[in-house]
Amino acid sequence: MTSPRPAAAAMVVAAPPLPQDSWDSMLPGPPSRSNFGSADLSPSGLLAFASGSSISVVDSRSMQLVSTVPMPPPTTSNSSSSLSPFVTALRWTPLPLRRDLLSTEPSTSHLLLAAADRQGRIALVDFRLRSPVLWLESDPVRLGIQDLCWVQARSDSFLLAAIAGPSSLSLFNTSTGRCFWKYDAGPEFLSCIRRDPFDSRHFCVIGLKGFLLSVKVLGETENDVVIKELQIRTDCAELLKLERDAANGGSSSSSSSSSSSSPASAVFPLYIVKFAFSPRWRHILFVTFPKELVVFDLRYETVLFSTALPRGCGKFLDVLPDPNNEFLYCAHLDGKLSTWRRKEGEQAHIMCSMEELMPSLGTSVPSPSVLAAVICQSDSPLENVGKIYSNVPNSPFPVEDFDSPFDFYDEPLLVSKTHLISISDDGKIWNWLLTAEGDEDTQKEDISVGMVADASEMPVSGANTDGTSSSTEGLATEAGKKREHVTGCRISGANSTSKQADMSFKISLVGQLQLLSSQVTMLAVPSPSLTATLARGGNHPATAVPLVALGTQSGMIDIVDVSANAVAASFSVHSGMVRGLRWLGNSRVVSFSYSQVNEKSGGYINKLVVTCLRSGLNRPFRVLQKPERAPIRALRASSSGRYLLVLFRDAPVEVWAMTKSPIMLRSLALPFTVLEWTLPTVPRPGQNGPARPSLSSSKDHPSGEADRASSTDSKTSDGSQDESSESFAFALVNGALGVFEVQGRRIRDFRPKWPSSSFVSSDGLITAMAYRLPHVVMGDRSGNIRWWDVTTGHSSSFSTHREGIRRIKFSPVVPGDRSRGRIAVLFYDNTFSIFDLDSPDPMANSLLEPQFPGTLVLELDWVPSRTDKNDPLVLCIAGADSSFRLLEVKVTDKKPGYTSQLRPTKERFRPMPLCSPILLPTPHALALRMILQLGVRPSWFNTFSTTLEKRPHLIPGTPKSSGDLRNYMIDLPPIGDPVVPELLLKILEPYRKEGCILDDERAKLYAKLVNKGCAMRFAFAAAVFGESSEALFWLQLSRALNHLMRKLVNRPPQKSAESAADSELDDRSILSRITSKGKSVPGTGKKDPLNQGGFSLMAFEQEELWANANERIPWHEKLEGEEDVQNRVHELVSVGNLEAAVSLLLSTNPESKYFYVNALRAVALSSAVSSSLLELAVKVVAANMVQTDRSLSGTHLLCAVGRYQEACSQLQDAGCWTDAATLAATHLKGSDYARVLLRWADHVLHNEHNLWRALILYVAAGALQEALAALREAQQPDTAAMFILACREIHSEIISDLGHSDDESSSSTKEKLLKLPGLDPENEDVIAVGEYYGEYQRKLVHLCMDSQPYSD
Repeated sequence: MTSPRPAAAAMVVAAPPLPQDSWDSMLPGPPSRSNFGSADLSPSGLLAFASGSSISVVDSRSMQLVSTVPMPPPTTSNSSSSLSPFVTALRWTPLPLRRDLLSTEPSTSHLLLAAADRQGRIALVDFRLRSPVLWLESDPVRLGIQDLCWVQARSDSFLLAAIAGPSSLSLFNTSTGRCFWKYDAGPEFLSCIRRDPFDSRHFCVIGLKGFLLSVKVLGETENDVVIKELQIRTDCAELLKLERDAANGGSSSSSSSSSSSSPASAVFPLYIVKFAFSPRWRHILFVTFPKELVVFDLRYETVLFSTALPRGCGKFLDVLPDPNNEFLYCAHLDGKLSTWRRKEGEQAHIMCSMEELMPSLGTSVPSPSVLAAVICQSDSPLENVGKIYSNVPNSPFPVEDFDSPFDFYDEPLLVSKTHLISISDDGKIWNWLLTAEGDEDTQKEDISVGMVADASEMPVSGANTDGTSSSTEGLATEAGKKREHVTGCRISGANSTSKQADMSFKISLVGQLQLLSSQVTMLAVPSPSLTATLARGGNHPATAVPLVALGTQSGMIDIVDVSANAVAASFSVHSGMVRGLRWLGNSRVVSFSYSQVNEKSGGYINKLVVTCLRSGLNRPFRVLQKPERAPIRALRASSSGRYLLVLFRDAPVEVWAMTKSPIMLRSLALPFTVLEWTLPTVPRPGQNGPARPSLSSSKDHPSGEADRASSTDSKTSDGSQDESSESFAFALVNGALGVFEVQGRRIRDFRPKWPSSSFVSSDGLITAMAYRLPHVVMGDRSGNIRWWDVTTGHSSSFSTHREGIRRIKFSPVVPGDRSRGRIAVLFYDNTFSIFDLDSPDPMANSLLEPQFPGTLVLELDWVPSRTDKNDPLVLCIAGADSSFRLLEVKVTDKKPGYTSQLRPTKERFRPMPLCSPILLPTPHALALRMILQLGVRPSWFNTFSTTLEKRPHLIPGTPKSSGDLRNYMIDLPPIGDPVVPELLLKILEPYRKEGCILDDERAKLYAKLVNKGCAMRFAFAAAVFGESSEALFWLQLSRALNHLMRKLVNRPPQKSAESAADSELDDRSILSRITSKGKSVPGTGKKDPLNQGGFSLMAFEQEELWANANERIPWHEKLEGEEDVQNRVHELVSVGNLEAAVSLLLSTNPESKYFYVNALRAVALSSAVSSSLLELAVKVVAANMVQTDRSLSGTHLLCAVGRYQEACSQLQDAGCWTDAATLAATHLKGSDYARVLLRWADHVLHNEHNLWRALILYVAAGALQEALAALREAQQPDTAAMFILACREIHSEIISDLGHSDDESSSSTKEKLLKLPGLDPENEDVIAVGEYYGEYQRKLVHLCMDSQPYSD
């Protein structure tokens, strides 16, 4: 996928501009099982998950909602399908932040999401634009999408693989949107699809019955797809029973056909099969069937380990490998999380702990379900930065850092720290911290081993010379006194302790985001008048608050803060659906629910509750001992919150005084159809009231009630009168209208001026009403709207030509408003309109929303957010998709009517800054990346913001509000334009002042490593932007250059075997002393934690490759199949264990077709004391074997006679690249080994498209110019320049450390290493990179100047 543009969609389906593209403020409803648990966490820490027909994006570090994108409905003429279907699959694009500014315009392709739904539509969504930018070609059958996966076939583009329906697999070209390959696995149900982290061309798909499809995509045509079908044996008895039940249950042809075309998660929502690739071991899959955990080896095509779930455990939901350690986290359907640890030396796992993901405290009964769980990969590269940093001495910052929780030796040793995010169906997103801790003895042992490794000059293979791993958050931890290298480190790799059984696993909740908890049933907006009082009593006037109360299906009441677009509080009030909800003033809400009694006598139990938002207390009132004949129909609260009308179905209306203990004043036995209290009035200019604008009643206060209400209001506002009168309008069943006034305990007829007799029509029952002095507006079930002035008797009406009217809401008014008659009208067909009753022709000037795109409107009301007559009107809407949306209506006075336009509503408040650099406009993100790379003083992260005065990372220095910003740079860069950093700092100043560049933990880590070399800064910058492979490359660069230096030292011809051995040992010991990564020899010892997790992807040193291959051998010892034996022999020969290989070959059954081949190899290997005749014969046999496609056997014969270089070439020709490297690591040295690495690097770059892994291999092979050329070809001018800087800095450190030694051997070594091959300052390529980088900087500055700062 290059960067998809809307233009690219012309040949498919272009995404039309939709009205909801502007509706920025939206809170999604809770996710459900219909969303198939679809969630994806980007490497930069953005969580995307599906909720209903919307996609929500959350910042996983601060747990704040960034954006919600509603998917548009299908564009069909069929009205029944105008609702948007459920989103069922999501996947972030793997494209990094694009840096080719000199050849293309800045792109946001790194923020694209692939999203798919139940109708088979797949779109690429830009959540910044809040709309799809490209629709992929959809199947006419409209099969629902089960899962998605990105696959890379070329270095510059990605393809999208999708499971559609029960068994269809498709590949799409995301530049054109076309499907170019399809596969049907019927009758299997396909469940899950994942990409191989070791080869981005390769992915696997698994089915519910254990069918496994391995797919490699070599190009973008149908013939370029290579597949292999495999089977994992599992018990399918339960699935077969479910299939029979589904077949019997779907007796009708329509239901059976729908189930036959539905995806697996729709047909069997609780039978889930998932798998994940191991991030540590190539070809290894972890598979969870509902009651079984399986480890599968793709190369051997066999199960290495399987275990049934222990009794009492809920079925598996998902399997999540730890990115840095050999742990598996398994989510279960019953809301639990199990942790599994690999046994040392074998590929078997044991369960270590079982924890709750759904705490029983504070959750409803029945407990909500966990729908999805994802591991935070964004922490992994930062943890690796912390690992390396923990080994770098001489930090300029204080060692005693009491903000770090790992500062004291009496605490347990922290082995692992990982974040996991779970999503539950009550609208909560949970952020969990998973830790593994060792005991005291293990800790002491770890420290002592570290000291030994530090003191020794020739470390043993795998000894922990690097120190320790750090926390997942990247906190570089230090002990009381930091000793050089490892002594002060507190955290260890998972395999570095010998007492793994003593580990304790803990889980703690570190963050939570509450979204809407259930389907929204009611919506209420506070509109307190000047007579409204605070909840504690007294006559202090209440002010308007930017809150909206939502009643839900589950009985919860969610309070939404519209200024922050967030759920401010959530109260569990009722056990059933909230059927009515009203505000009492601004700090209490009253709600009701009822349940039907199933006894013979029948009746209803009505429940009325007052909830105080400040204390959270629920106070039931009107509690009866027996069921009632009639259920409550509705509640109507006066705007002061003093009075409440309780309407019943076929029973008298009750009037209540809402004091601390509510009192029933009286009941009214009239056949009311609708009742509405008058809305608050506007204060007079000199009136002593609160500072908020209230809502207006009319242009001039008429005599009578308006004067009385305003004079009463003024008395109330200074507390001189306890009671005030409020009035409500009503309509009766016979069409009669009236207005009653309530004062204290008295209720009397208001005696309004009646309209003419023709006003009341008998053809329509009045179904909705709104009352704001002096106007009463009514709507009937025929769609007519009438309004009447109660003081003058004037009246008017018009027909909307629509279905019946459900709600009428007056818009808020402020002093100076031209019109006071704007109303929002909700119809029974769930559409709405906005009319202006003050205009001559309300119908002609209406803003008509024929259909709210993608959903139905259940409830609406105005938000009283205006302070000025030029402010827009804001309408809040509860959708049938459980969402809550704000719609801004801008009113202009250019013509007699008014025009309304939709424009985005800005979020105005966040409780804490949103520190996600990937969200910045692309030029600003690249500017920050460059500043972090070049090195900025840590005091730059201190801000002026009053909310962030005490940042916990204690960075020394105070920010300067003016002056030369270049003082913030730690040093002017030796490459590029020296003026650019200052300009970039000026551009980033708005973000810095808001404190939204880096969060505290990452700023703290940067402060500790900023002076530790440019490679560390480059790794940190890459990690912050989610580019973990690049971060690993920078961290490994120092080791690769040291490897190269050692190779250069050993290049001269050897004089004699003895002296050569001495000089080699001498040179290596010098290099081992001055570098943190020493050369090791094969042996046993503690594993280097840096070779865990992601670092195994970047392995290049002979010891690493040999140790990795050696560790796999015991996993397959029990496999006896003929093909398995061939693979095991190959593994043994690769690591040089010829004795074991001969033993295995001689055990071959004489009946086997491999007997003669095995016998020949056994003879050849056992006679490894080679002679020229034997060598010639073996070469001929090997050549014949290659012709018969037994190339692996041929390589074994070549090994028998010491022809390792030719054997490696044959293995590489056969595509066994890792095996060739393992063989070379075992037997080859110097330039011979480098040739194997160089060819491997070319393959990784051009075929596997893994730039960063190829670069580390180029550097280790000494091909620095090829590495530079690869970066230039990838259009990364900044990285090419940084690569030169890092190589020179590391090289100069090696030379200067050699210069400190006085012995002759070090001076001769120094002469050999003085020049860095391929990166001389005079080299034309190096000069060109510097010039190109200067151009890139200047272009970036211009683009930054043209971009507006990003704000919510």
